[in-house]
Amino acid sequence: MLSIVFYFCKMKNWIQILFKKENNETIDAMNKYLIVGLGNIGAEYANTRHNIGFKILDYFANKESISFQSEKFGAMAEWRSKGRTFFLLKPNTFMNLSGKAVKYWLEKEKIPIQNLLVIADDLNLSFGTIRIRSKGSDGGHNGFKNISLLLNTSDYPRFRFGISDQFKKGQQINYVLGEWTTEENQKLPERYEIAHEIIKSFGLSGLEITMTTYNGK
Repeated sequence: MLSIVFYFCKMKNWIQILFKKENNETIDAMNKYLIVGLGNIGAEYANTRHNIGFKILDYFANKESISFQSEKFGAMAEWRSKGRTFFLLKPNTFMNLSGKAVKYWLEKEKIPIQNLLVIADDLNLSFGTIRIRSKGSDGGHNGFKNISLLLNTSDYPRFRFGISDQFKKGQQINYVLGEWTTEENQKLPERYEIAHEIIKSFGLSGLEITMTTYNGK
């Protein structure tokens, strides 16, 4: 009789350990965030409008004294605050194949898609305008297009940074891959600081509060 009781007690302990482990993994996953800044690798693209995603993550990393390391499909930096872990990713796949890097890191770190924030430029917004959404169309942006294709959904948070559409007919590509004007460069630091706050707010306060606080700024 005692051996049977011992057996069931042992089984109970194993079950409790198993469920505790699963619960901890769930909690850990919910406290992970993948922040993706879109851009193109290479010195010739470094200061172009299309690389605003890279620039925002570089600013964040510098502000928080963290550094990027070369990882699979991109450069990665980690920042931790209040029990949350932020993975900052700059894909090295070029803009049109950004989804490959995003999908890999979401799966590797078991990050839920609602904890993904993709940062990219937007021609339809005036310079520096911020628009944060929980989902949306690609709006003609090849980075968003590839991410949605590989994730098989467009229901993921995105942070669009306005670069305006001040270009002549037929000059869109040259404009997007062109460098900022002197006036824009003077205004960018203040915009970077707001972007830095948005990334922190997304993980620490949630998407809804972040949208209410920063949209339109």
